[in-house]
Amino acid sequence: MRVAVVGHTEWVWFGTVDRIPAPGEIAHSTDDWEEPGGGGAVAAVQLAKLAGSCDFFTALGDDDLGDRAARELAALGVDVHAAQHDDPTRRALTLVDPAGERTITTLGRRLAPSTDDPLPWDRLDETDAVYVTAGDAGAFRRARGARVMVVTTRVLDELLDADVVPDALVGSDRDHAEHVDAGALPWEPPLLVRTEGTSGGRYETASGGTGRYEAVEVPRGPAGDAYGAGDSFAAGLTYALGSGWPVERALAFAARCGAACAAGRGPYAGQWDGS
Repeated sequence: MRVAVVGHTEWVWFGTVDRIPAPGEIAHSTDDWEEPGGGGAVAAVQLAKLAGSCDFFTALGDDDLGDRAARELAALGVDVHAAQHDDPTRRALTLVDPAGERTITTLGRRLAPSTDDPLPWDRLDETDAVYVTAGDAGAFRRARGARVMVVTTRVLDELLDADVVPDALVGSDRDHAEHVDAGALPWEPPLLVRTEGTSGGRYETASGGTGRYEAVEVPRGPAGDAYGAGDSFAAGLTYALGSGWPVERALAFAARCGAACAAGRGPYAGQWDGS
């Protein structure tokens, strides 16, 4: 199966701390590392692990961090199609507390791929399933050329500007930036998924179906954290819907992907390969 992601990349510095500092406090990390992240990158690596490869359409700065991000994502099995933009590669600081919860601060403007960028957009017309986390309206329209299109509700405004209807929208009931009022949309999403972290989540379909899915319990190692779990979930859902699975089976598979990610250090160590 051919899969793809159209989305963003960030260079992320991680630090494990005893507690998230309150205003005016200083926290000292007990472990720190850095690697490429961002929703698009995380989903691309997860899909590459499930499908064997993944086309990733993204944008990076013309700088050392952009070059390093492209190299490291390629080493993780991703076919990186990256436009170089004049702005620096977006950076982020992620603090992980003892419970494995993460707090993210982004630094700089998010870079998104555009159809003005000389990328192999025609490949999307031969793609079975694509997940979209960032892009201009033209990029969303090109992504709609895939047989199955899944979009995060974080980019709902861009999706509406593109005037295309995805096969699935994925958001979070625990993240205000991902809330969506389905009744306010100009069309009914064929599938709308609202995640609730370790409580599972719920879904509704345009045909009137509703239901819940259960979270998957995966023992979290001492270095486990929640960074990337949501986008690993969305990537798993993209793969499952592209495989033609029914909604309930697809959501159970996606939940397994999200939980596996949370069991590992950073976004990639714990990601599931589906076996």
